[in-house]
Amino acid sequence: MTNEEAAKIVSAQREYFLSGKTLDVGERKRKLKELREAIRNDIPALHAALHDDLGKSEDESYMCETGLSLSELSYMISHVGRFARPERVKTPLFNCVAKSYILPSPRGVSLVMSPWNYPVLLSFDPVIDAVAAGNTVVLKTSSYSEASSAAIKRVIESVFPPEHVAVVEGGREENAALLDADFDFIFFTGSPSVGRLVYEKAAARMTPVTLELGGKSPVIIDETANIPLAARRIVWGKFLNLGQTCVAPDYVLCHPSVRDALVGEIGRQIRKQFGESPLENPGYGKIINRKHFTRVCGLIDRDKVVIGGGCDAEALKIEPTVMVGVTEEDCVMGEEIFGPLLPIIDCEGEDEAISFVRRHKCPLALYVFSSDKRRIRHYTTELGFGGGCVNDTVVHLATPYLPFGGFGESGIGAYHGKAGFDTFSHRKSIVDKGTLIDFPMRYQPFGKLGGALVKFFLK
Repeated sequence: MTNEEAAKIVSAQREYFLSGKTLDVGERKRKLKELREAIRNDIPALHAALHDDLGKSEDESYMCETGLSLSELSYMISHVGRFARPERVKTPLFNCVAKSYILPSPRGVSLVMSPWNYPVLLSFDPVIDAVAAGNTVVLKTSSYSEASSAAIKRVIESVFPPEHVAVVEGGREENAALLDADFDFIFFTGSPSVGRLVYEKAAARMTPVTLELGGKSPVIIDETANIPLAARRIVWGKFLNLGQTCVAPDYVLCHPSVRDALVGEIGRQIRKQFGESPLENPGYGKIINRKHFTRVCGLIDRDKVVIGGGCDAEALKIEPTVMVGVTEEDCVMGEEIFGPLLPIIDCEGEDEAISFVRRHKCPLALYVFSSDKRRIRHYTTELGFGGGCVNDTVVHLATPYLPFGGFGESGIGAYHGKAGFDTFSHRKSIVDKGTLIDFPMRYQPFGKLGGALVKFFLK
């Protein structure tokens, strides 16, 4: 794609947006309903594409991709009418004989850049929110998840004309051309390194952005935790999609008194959830490509592996792998893992855990396993993170009632449900003033009475 081709797509969408065709809330709901029906009808093809790209089973594909997309659609269809209405607010006394309200309005022509790890969900979800808010959208899918990108494109094109929602496939050239185009808003999901580039490009045009990034999301386990339950939920959250999840538990800070019990339970849960030979389990999935497979394998310290560690280079599979005795100096702690490796680090108490997390960049998620309410409150209030769970992992992103987003280096802004509608909206503040009465106190010359009245009202 050239810069001229990207500009042509944006120009067509701007013309469509300025025509006012996206402003009618009834029309927005109609298109969202059509999209829901198109996804439902194309679920087999979407799941087949996810299997080709990431080896996902049908059940995992529905639970983590198509099902969550349909859930977001159903929620938005039910609520978009209320979200789009003007919101009345109080009017100060000095502005009496007026009404004040906030009017949500679409941002305009939006660019959505989606990643490869959950290509269906992380393409459809922001598009759903953008369309509900009345925007046009250019969706740039990932070149790594080629089969999923093609399936997504077919679904979108069956519902929307390209001047309303367009899908662009391809790699770096397409990314560069689109980032040089004149968008009104950019929504990016991906790595912090690429997120910085997106931010720089957006800054050149003063384009607002939402950045959904990542980071090393910690799990804190104290001696009061329910260890069997913690192990079951950590194994599920960590090895879902082979750890290629932005909010996957990245490492565990565990009290030494329960570490051995935790490792034993994690081993039992791995066998229970994935079988004795996970590499032979057809529902276990695979690493996205050779580059990432090699990178993740390079993070394994064989001397510290207590569970797993096996790899299948031909199938791009890595066993669920647990390492103990890990320190901050180990390679596995130097970057976000994004693979099925779980380092466990001994951590004596609250202060040590808080200090450890604070020495690293703000994580996208935090998970605390404890029965001590005071400690839970301490961790969740003292530490900075995007979102998280108490006595569970990952599930905080699977609800339209909670905003999902990062904090600090893990992201800017949030979406899902009402937060998603607001992200793709500008909230206009409007005072609608009556004309029958006009108080003279604000006009020059103020005089003593005018000055006194101003001081009375503004205090």
